[in-house]
Amino acid sequence: MYCPNCNNTESKVIDSRDSKDGTRRRRECIGCEARFTTYEKVQNKVIQIVKRDERREEFTSAKLLASLIKACAKRPLPTGKLEKSVEEIESILIRSGKSEVKADYIGQLVMARLKQLDTVAYIRYASVYQNFQDIETFKKEIEGLLTPKDRKKKENNQLSFFGEKQTKTTGLQPTKSLEMSKQIF
Repeated sequence: MYCPNCNNTESKVIDSRDSKDGTRRRRECIGCEARFTTYEKVQNKVIQIVKRDERREEFTSAKLLASLIKACAKRPLPTGKLEKSVEEIESILIRSGKSEVKADYIGQLVMARLKQLDTVAYIRYASVYQNFQDIETFKKEIEGLLTPKDRKKKENNQLSFFGEKQTKTTGLQPTKSLEMSKQIF
């Protein structure tokens, strides 16, 4: 370990504490008596992501976090929750012991986290990740997220056909504008 002040290689440890990411050590240089802090962290093995086109790319938590932040743009989610999700996903990947992981698997892990955190962010991410081929598939995905309460609310907010309004007692009845248009023609 080099002293940042005088580049001496000899130092003594004054204080050592465990932190979330590893070990924090407070050191003192033997040569100039300057104090500095070092951090020790376990070096995890490199995980390669196998993309859909079979390319390999090194996993980086920063890139994963950026994709989560993009999906959650203008949503009421604190960055801390997203960072925690990235840490959890990275931990799962490391514990798997595999040196290569398919991008689809990581996408599934991300979508599971987003589904718990924010359904709008989930749909944003899923729309890119799942590459929906048509509007019906996309619609089914959204409807799968609706709770019974949401479904009832959706039914009540449905637009009716031109010139009709739905009443609770009589069903569909023509509106004044439709009646007026009949008189004109």
